[in-house]
Amino acid sequence: MKLPLQTAPGSICILRMSAIGDVSHALPVVRTLQTEWPETRITWIVGKTEYGLLSGIDGIEFIVFDKSNGLKEYWNLYRQLRARRFDVLCHMQVSIRASIASLLVRAGIRLGFDRNRAKDFQWLFTNQKIDYKPQQHVMESFFGFAEKLGINHRVMEWKIPVYESDNSKARKLIPTTPYFVISPCSSVSYRNWSVEGYTAVARYLYDKYRLKCVLCGGFTDIEQRYGDEIQTRLFKDGFEDAVVNLIGKTNLKQLLVVLGNSNFLISPDAGPAHLATAVNTPVVGLYACTNPDRARPYLSQKYVVNRYPEAVLKEYGKGVEELPWGIRVRKPEAMSLITEFDVFAMVDRVLEENQ
Repeated sequence: MKLPLQTAPGSICILRMSAIGDVSHALPVVRTLQTEWPETRITWIVGKTEYGLLSGIDGIEFIVFDKSNGLKEYWNLYRQLRARRFDVLCHMQVSIRASIASLLVRAGIRLGFDRNRAKDFQWLFTNQKIDYKPQQHVMESFFGFAEKLGINHRVMEWKIPVYESDNSKARKLIPTTPYFVISPCSSVSYRNWSVEGYTAVARYLYDKYRLKCVLCGGFTDIEQRYGDEIQTRLFKDGFEDAVVNLIGKTNLKQLLVVLGNSNFLISPDAGPAHLATAVNTPVVGLYACTNPDRARPYLSQKYVVNRYPEAVLKEYGKGVEELPWGIRVRKPEAMSLITEFDVFAMVDRVLEENQ
């Protein structure tokens, strides 16, 4: 088979195991494949945590790769795939772990990133490459796979199913009055804004709009600490009714319900920002360490608080356009360039434009 394809393939394997944000970026691409080729069998090799988000989607066979099992998981993957062959493999993850897994997928077309973006030698594991396009958002680069296969339209849909049990539990946790969500932490600590900043924004929104703050996050120590400190500060200031702390109390599908019923989300560069996009909730993204043009919430460009250019100039002494695309500022002090007044102005704008 040659690219672009002239007819629908019989089967496609998607290899994108992690992370939550990137899996969310990949889903509209898969939805586009499903719409264009409804008879094509789609198999998705995905991480265990990420499967907790995607489970229940019709028309996709999921093979779960649990990296916590170490080398044993490659054997498990081999046993599931050894008798199978796909027409196309879309190798959408640039990591050695994913590329080793790709060796267990037999496919005629092994499509990966172009040589410029194929980090960790991914180009050695593929026989076809997507076209190189500079300075793309992550989701745009993923759509390069569909374009290379011959599909030039886009289906910007996620449609992640939520089980009734998760919907019911989440609705019991959220306020009955209007609220917004703060997901304060990224998995990379230098991307996190300050406890003081989040607390000031929660006070501001409750004072001005009577909007309650719902805190969301996972089970890590830093997330628990952020939640406890924000809540404690609000309580000390007499804002007991202004905050509901759900950090560590929801799974990913329940988080979708929490986000989908909120006015908006405030978040640094982290997975929940992209989950909010998936349920059409505006996101006030806080960006200084990573380039929002590459990694922002895809549908909330106008709501990004962007201090990345200043952080880059301070760290490297050069402008963004003079440095490699997507270069990071790996210092927590970069996020201090974002002021509470920056966020006040942006949340005012979100509420004004989304009445």
